This record gives sequence, C-alpha cells and structure tokens, in this order.
Amino acid sequence: MARSLSSMFLRNMTNFSAARMSAQVSGLSYQNAMKYSTTSPNDPDTHEDFRPTSKVESSLSVKDIVDQDVKENPVMIYMKGNPEMPRCGFSSLAVRVLKEYRVPIGSRNILEDLELKDAVKSYSHWPTFPQIFIKGEFIGGSDIILNMHQTGELEQKLKEIVPTEKKAE
Repeated sequence: MARSLSSMFLRNMTNFSAARMSAQVSGLSYQNAMKYSTTSPNDPDTHEDFRPTSKVESSLSVKDIVDQDVKENPVMIYMKGNPEMPRCGFSSLAVRVLKEYRVPIGSRNILEDLELKDAVKSYSHWPTFPQIFIKGEFIGGSDIILNMHQTGELEQKLKEIVPTEKKAE
C-alpha cells in the first residue's frame, strides 16, 4: 500500500512539474509554483500601493537625470547592479578596474529602471552596459576600460581626480 501511494505521488509530481514548467499565458509565466508577470496591472480595482510607479522620483526628465549624473560625478558608471554587488561579469570587471585607482565612483543600477536604461543608451549612442563616463566624457564599456588600464591611458585620464581614502580592511 505504501509503495503504491509512493509511486502514485511521484507520478503526479512528475506530471505537475512538466505542466508547471511549460505553463505560459500572455505575459505570465509559472516557474517552481511561483507566478511572475511581465505586464503592468491595469485593473482599476488595484490599490494604488500596488500599482507600478516610476523608480526615478524627480521633476527632472530621465534624460536630464543622466546629464546631471554625468556632469556631477567625475566617474559615473551605469551598470547592472551596483559597485558593491555587480549583477554581471562585465559590470564587475569595470568596477574592479576603476577601484584600482581609488577614485569616487558614481553609479546607477540600470536593472531597476528601464526608462533610465533607455535614456542612457540614447544619451551615449551605445547599446551595451556597463557604460562609463569620466569627467563628462563617454568612455565605453568594461573592455575599453580594461584596455585603457593596460596601456596606462586610464591612469592619465583619472590622475586629476582625487582618490578616496582607502578603507581599513
């Protein structure tokens, strides 16, 4: 009896797993019994606390925010994640290279706001991330920063920027 219950349970779990993994309904996907939505709810009955909001809360346009970031930060990086916790290898590489110079790094996580991501692409005319700006000039991504570091060009570019104090380890 225990054996037949066990085999029936396993058979049902296999069927459930297969159905669950393949379930996808216009904008919704099911994965490991969790429901994820890729669309914004337009239901008028949705409480305003649960309606989508803009991540950038300011009277400035997103383009103006990018312009302000680039002008106010001697080193600005738009990346996936943040310097303390990069969310991709390219962003991690760029941060590691820049940290070698101990310069203050301004950053924004482009994964948190798609409008910001699109505004940065439009601002720099560059399609990929991370995007690094030094003294208001668009430099490029992690591959360019690494190449500049290896040739000594990055050191020249950053020499006028005052290094931050090294933290006690």
